[in-house]
Amino acid sequence: MANDPRAALDRLIAAFEAHYDAVAAAQDSDAPAVVAAANTLMDAFDTYDDALFTGFGVDTPFDIYSEDDDEDDDDLEYDDDDDDDEEYEEA
Repeated sequence: MANDPRAALDRLIAAFEAHYDAVAAAQDSDAPAVVAAANTLMDAFDTYDDALFTGFGVDTPFDIYSEDDDEDDDDLEYDDDDDDDEEYEEA
C-alpha cells in the first residue's frame, strides 16, 4: 500500500526525533538544520494524517493552523471582562 498508515507513523516518529536532535544541537530556531527538520516534520505529519484517514477513516485529534490563520486571529476582538459568568455555590 503506497499510503500505509504504519509506515507513515514510523516516518513521523523519526521526523520528531530528527527535529529534536536539530533543535538540541543548534539551540537556534532559525538555524538551517532546524528549519529543514521542521519542514520534514510538517510533511511527515501531513502524510500520516492523510494515511490514517485513507486507511481507517479517522482524523488525528489535532487542529493544524497555518500562518494565514494567525493573521485572521488579529482581526478578532476578545472581551476579557465576561459579566455573564455564573457563580456556583456548594450545596
